[in-house]
Amino acid sequence: MAQFSAASDSSAIPDYDSGADNTHALPAGYSERLYNEDLAPLKHQTWGAYNIFAFWMSDVHSVGGYVFAGSLFALGLTSWQVLIALLVGITLVNILCNMIAKPSQQNGVPYPVACRATFGVLGANIPAVIRGLIAVAWYGIQTYLASSALVIVVLKFFPQLLPYADVHHHGFMGLSTVGWAGFMLLWVLQAFVFWNGMETIKKFIDFAGPAVYVVMFLLAGYMVWRAGWQNIGLNLGGVKYHGMEVVPVMITAISLVVSYFSGPMLNFGDFSRYGKSFRSIKRGNFWGLPINFLAFSLVTVITTAATLPVFGELITDPVETVGRIDHPTAVILGALTFTIATIGINIVANFVSPAFDFSNVAPKLISWRAGGMLAAVASIFITPWNLFNNPAVIHYTLDVLGSFIGPLYGILIVDFFLVKRQKVVLDDLYTVSEKGSYWYRNGVNYAAVAALLPAAVIAVICVMVPSLNGLANFSWFIGAGLGAVFYRVLARNLHRTA
Repeated sequence: MAQFSAASDSSAIPDYDSGADNTHALPAGYSERLYNEDLAPLKHQTWGAYNIFAFWMSDVHSVGGYVFAGSLFALGLTSWQVLIALLVGITLVNILCNMIAKPSQQNGVPYPVACRATFGVLGANIPAVIRGLIAVAWYGIQTYLASSALVIVVLKFFPQLLPYADVHHHGFMGLSTVGWAGFMLLWVLQAFVFWNGMETIKKFIDFAGPAVYVVMFLLAGYMVWRAGWQNIGLNLGGVKYHGMEVVPVMITAISLVVSYFSGPMLNFGDFSRYGKSFRSIKRGNFWGLPINFLAFSLVTVITTAATLPVFGELITDPVETVGRIDHPTAVILGALTFTIATIGINIVANFVSPAFDFSNVAPKLISWRAGGMLAAVASIFITPWNLFNNPAVIHYTLDVLGSFIGPLYGILIVDFFLVKRQKVVLDDLYTVSEKGSYWYRNGVNYAAVAALLPAAVIAVICVMVPSLNGLANFSWFIGAGLGAVFYRVLARNLHRTA
């Protein structure tokens, strides 16, 4: 079969737009077990550098991103030490995203389809389902957090609803009546954006990311005006480390930055596939990661630091900060903006991913839209408010699943760059013929599975065993490194087991 690379003739690729009806004829040689219009390679890749930049703005500009950025400045380091650690960490994320983006942009395929080259055309369901389950859990939690922010503001203006916010008197399955109303409102709004397809999602994130910046700068300016610049200290946690003892703390901060972005980084191919060129992807990543994250972190820490002289206490939640402001218009504008921002990150990080992942499991039965809605419905049944309010459950559930992200990344990168030498036989990603390049044995590359399991188990142990607590912040690097090494060794025998 013809081999496609970065210089492939795009006219040979079936026409497609994500979210289209699956009514087109099956291309010759393709299997219905592996193909639908949503998983098909793109003919028209239209996203430029700005669209990728806006994608990262939507991914960073959220309540969670705000709190995370502020937490880095509370590690007990000086401001310049934090900035160096932050810059090194986000530069690593930039490099890693460029690497994982290439196979999907080169061939116009989403993350689970790109995984077929590594795990086999059927074995790719393993990394797809793992990423999909992680996204479902976080989708529910992020929706709950966004709705909670909205509820706080609603109760501020409509205090007569307070009795219905009491879960003990007006509650169901652990959530109050007002809480359910807020959660389902956000759930429906996100589903509406998603259902309209990737073009609508692109327009939404193109708007959401910059919109939050406008409000963030206005909020920062207002807080500095109230506090007085001379009263703002940027070392939120106070300087605790001196000399060489700062090095391990800075390394920890670097690792935390990479870990924070590990989820969207793994399935970044779901978005890089739309890129006009790999150069556009790299430019978008540069402006959206090092530049954007650094600017966002600075604005965040200035705003957070100003809460101490203005309100008498350090407030890391931007919604609470906005809620303390006396002007109703400012409160409404700020709360709505942060809600929109959280919707943005939830869609790009936790809605699109399971849509492709679950569609990949049964392409004939599950379209992209159906896969996304399946994830959205599942996010209700896991009652994310109970999950989030139980640290032990969320710790075991998400950290165990998260420990698979590093090994998956390491295996995919080693396979594409060192084993496949950046060459993918595009047609063979959609065939179950035993002559196909990625059929392997029973459609599964057991070398990749054999590398994944021990690497993930070791990463889980680092997270779960109290005596190894010092390694928990480095579980992504440990998993990625071990997965890469294990697979590189096992892949030498691929030609014997395929």
